[in-house]
Amino acid sequence: MTATDIDTTSDAHTARVVRETGLAARVAAVVEPAIEGLGYRLVRVKISGQNGCTVQIMAERADGTFTIEDCELVSKDISPVLDVDDPVKTAYHLEVSSPGIDRPLVRPIDFVRAVGHEAKIELSRPIDTGTGEGRRRYRGIIHAALDETVELTIDATGGALTVALPYDAIEDARLVMTDALIEAAQKAQDAATADTNDNDSNAGDGA
Repeated sequence: MTATDIDTTSDAHTARVVRETGLAARVAAVVEPAIEGLGYRLVRVKISGQNGCTVQIMAERADGTFTIEDCELVSKDISPVLDVDDPVKTAYHLEVSSPGIDRPLVRPIDFVRAVGHEAKIELSRPIDTGTGEGRRRYRGIIHAALDETVELTIDATGGALTVALPYDAIEDARLVMTDALIEAAQKAQDAATADTNDNDSNAGDGA
């Protein structure tokens, strides 16, 4: 399945299948409605001990972009929401950012867009994928993203093996930084810049 094969706005493909647990899940429940209300999508909430306590919130537009201006808007909107609900019972530093090139994969559409790229996937439970042993950690090339599973091609005894990993078992997944990934990201950025310039030019022509 490729990105052109599915409706990128349907709930089945844009709902998060990889979610936080514990305190991060409580923060996500508080901020996700506010982020969606602004027209963005929550990618991930992560809480770390950096700078005492840092609450990192990754978000993006539906097309995967997220500018500095977007960061500022989201941060300004969710700060009072967090203050009111107060899920983090200690002083913390709020950090709003884009997912980055080696992004977490949390929605089926993320896996669709990442077909052909290398990823690390950690499962919440061991899955017997036909190798004769249950494993929780996999690294390989995303072969396809289906309705209920992502197919990953991994190195195995005897050669390459494609395994099917169910979304409901994925605890963490992210792209691996490679030259191919960087090149693809640069092409996407160039295309987005060209579209912006074309739109500005058309707006000027119509003035």
